[in-house]
Amino acid sequence: MNILKIADFTLFFLFFVCSPASLQAQSQLPDIDPQDKASLLIFKVSIHDLNRSLSTWYGSSCSNWTGLACHNPTGKVLSITLSGLNLSGELHPSLCKLSSLQSLDLSRNNFSGNVPSCFGSLRNLRALNLSRNGFVGSIPDTFVSLKELREVVLSENRDLGGVIPHWFGGFSMNLERIDLSFCSFLGELPESLLYLKSLNYLNLESNNLTGTLRDFQQPLVVLNLASNRFSGTLPCFYSSRPSLSVLNLAENLLVGGLPSCLGSLVELSHLNLSFNGFNYEISPRLMFSEKLVMLDLSHNGFSGRLPSRISETTEKLGLVLLDLSHNRFSGDIPLRITELKSLQALRLSHNLLTGDIPAKIGNLTYLQFIDLSHNALTGSIPLNIVGCFQLLALMISNNNLSGEIQPELDALDSLKILDISNNQISGEIPLTLAGLKSLEIVDISSNNLSGNLNEAITKWSNLKYLSLARNKFSGTLPSWLFKFDKIQMIDYSSNRFSWFIPDDNLNSTRFKDLHAAGEERSAEPPGKVEIKISAAVVAKDELSFSYSLLSMVGIDLSDNLLHGEIPEALFRQKNIEYLNLSYNFLEGQLPRLEKLPRLKALDLSHNSLSGQVTGNISAPPGLTLLNLSHNCFSGIITEKEGLGKFPGALAGNPELCVESPGSKCDPANIDASQEEIYQNELVEGPISIWIFCLSAFISFDFGVLGIFCSARARSYILQTKA
Repeated sequence: MNILKIADFTLFFLFFVCSPASLQAQSQLPDIDPQDKASLLIFKVSIHDLNRSLSTWYGSSCSNWTGLACHNPTGKVLSITLSGLNLSGELHPSLCKLSSLQSLDLSRNNFSGNVPSCFGSLRNLRALNLSRNGFVGSIPDTFVSLKELREVVLSENRDLGGVIPHWFGGFSMNLERIDLSFCSFLGELPESLLYLKSLNYLNLESNNLTGTLRDFQQPLVVLNLASNRFSGTLPCFYSSRPSLSVLNLAENLLVGGLPSCLGSLVELSHLNLSFNGFNYEISPRLMFSEKLVMLDLSHNGFSGRLPSRISETTEKLGLVLLDLSHNRFSGDIPLRITELKSLQALRLSHNLLTGDIPAKIGNLTYLQFIDLSHNALTGSIPLNIVGCFQLLALMISNNNLSGEIQPELDALDSLKILDISNNQISGEIPLTLAGLKSLEIVDISSNNLSGNLNEAITKWSNLKYLSLARNKFSGTLPSWLFKFDKIQMIDYSSNRFSWFIPDDNLNSTRFKDLHAAGEERSAEPPGKVEIKISAAVVAKDELSFSYSLLSMVGIDLSDNLLHGEIPEALFRQKNIEYLNLSYNFLEGQLPRLEKLPRLKALDLSHNSLSGQVTGNISAPPGLTLLNLSHNCFSGIITEKEGLGKFPGALAGNPELCVESPGSKCDPANIDASQEEIYQNELVEGPISIWIFCLSAFISFDFGVLGIFCSARARSYILQTKA
């Protein structure tokens, strides 16, 4: 039976393939129109195709040519899509002979030169995308002939600009989408754009556009004018009330208050007004719908109390990101904020907020990012915060928080960033925090923490930055101090650590330079750290969270009670940029610096280091800060050593002579000076011992005499004898 079924299927398949209808369908696959084919081959040979992406451009069948779609049966080219193929060169005018072309997408390549003016002859063109290339010049005036154009995307061509033509909003009554973002357009918006009824998407972000922001007279869905120089106050966008979903006016020169009429934008999901000059209090009458998922009013001058209820919320809808940071809001954090059940990012930093962190903050179970830093908050870290079990970053630094670090915080096992610095938190680091194995950045500096370091820290195997500075930690530095494989910066400065610097785990690649090629480096002074966090809503209810650590690769153990010699292995860390061991009691000689090629800052001042300063001290080419002052170095530093660019770097070393222009060192004087010091030590040594013994004898005699002169003491001694 099965054999018969297979035979039947084979006969059916052969019949279908060989049937006249099937053969006719196959024969109807169009061949490229000969004239269009010739134009495309000219275009192909005129550009650079490093990846051979157009190697399929041969033969006559349209379906074989990469990125092409043709009309059936004429073979005329209707669409070209060559996005992201690493093509380069200037566009050849032969493309303009494709008279039936409706869509042209050359985005995400490396094309250069002017946008061809002959594009105006493509009368059937409906969509043009030349974004993310290297085009220059301005928009050709011939575009005025493209009456069928519905979408024009020229974004991310940084040298494409000039004034937006006055006809740009009126040449096509079908134009729906305009994207000229991240270019160099300047001047005011053409008035025609304000009245183009078909327009629903306008993105002009990151240009040099100016003028007063005016209301648009069409129902827009997306309006992005961020990073320009528009001025004036905020319109109500009445024509867009039933449609506007995204409104981004960040980084402009807008002023005034936040009008309550914005609450009538019932479809609004993203509102970004950050980095402007808005001020005044936010009206309690302003209420957004539950469709608002992102609200960013940061970096303005808003004042008064935080709005207790700024948007509607349901079990499934509501704010995902709320950023009111860098304003002048005051008073308590409203309890109603803990009712925003969908909230994933909360930024209220750099305000004037007071009172406690709301105890019910743990109700926000979707929360991934909390930043309440740089306020005047008091009380302790609420234990209920462990309810935010998805938390990735907890930043509450620079407040007046007190109390101890609760052991229960180990429940936040997804935490990557913990910053509680610059508060009044006391006690010890709980052993239970070993459970925070995802930690990458920990800053608990400038508090009142104390005790010895426990091994909970060793479980933070992903650490990149650790600061315990300016606390009251004591005891010896643990042997695991340098065991972290991904560490970039360690700061244990200004504590009470004693004994030696351990050299365990110090191989030459221990400290990593985690900066990617071309990544932004720290512009902060040596030893300072900056953490840049990015949080954005990338989907309807999805938060994108990332951060960058801007810090030198380094070690800071300054201002402690450390003794002994500096481990030589410390000077073999080839990625070290910053090393500060100042204000300790370190001894021995200065190690050589040849194996610190990236060193930028070295501070060993206020120790007891001795010996000669070797000639390679300025060897690292990037060294900009050097301080070896107030030690016991000796010898002569000649002018050719190149230390003249570090004034005062060797001050407070009495046995060291530093040559300068017009001032040379005499070795005889150096030897005589050292001999004099040696003789003084020989004389002062016995005298010092004799004075010490005499003072001890006198102190003992007077102490005994004082006891016997005391009536109470005499009575006690006599009673004992009796």
